[in-house]
Amino acid sequence: MKRVNLSSGAKWESIVGYSRAVKIGDTIEVSGTVSTDHSGEIVGEGDEYLQTRFILMKLENTLGQLGAKLENVVRTRIYCTNIKNWEKIGKAHGEVFGEIRPVTSMIEVSNLIDDKYLVEIEATAVL
Repeated sequence: MKRVNLSSGAKWESIVGYSRAVKIGDTIEVSGTVSTDHSGEIVGEGDEYLQTRFILMKLENTLGQLGAKLENVVRTRIYCTNIKNWEKIGKAHGEVFGEIRPVTSMIEVSNLIDDKYLVEIEATAVL
């Protein structure tokens, strides 16, 4: 099967050895995504809801580059630094995926790579 690696251009990709997303056959896996814009600035600092919305917008853009839509998402994995704020994260996720309803997990972690990141999301899509 043909493999397509999609790069975001982030410096971390070559250091860590990963791709923004990988498409093999009809499956797309999207790496953990945090709430940073193209200039590397954090969007929604201190706000789980805003970070989640921005992350999901980035995921939609990444999927689009590989010929997929949000409707193709079958799984999301949500990592957060404070599970007590799950409702803010869940609200944003539900606004995007309420009709699509992929399987998901929401997992509290002690830290993400930067303390300002409150949420990180991975996704799997099938065309």
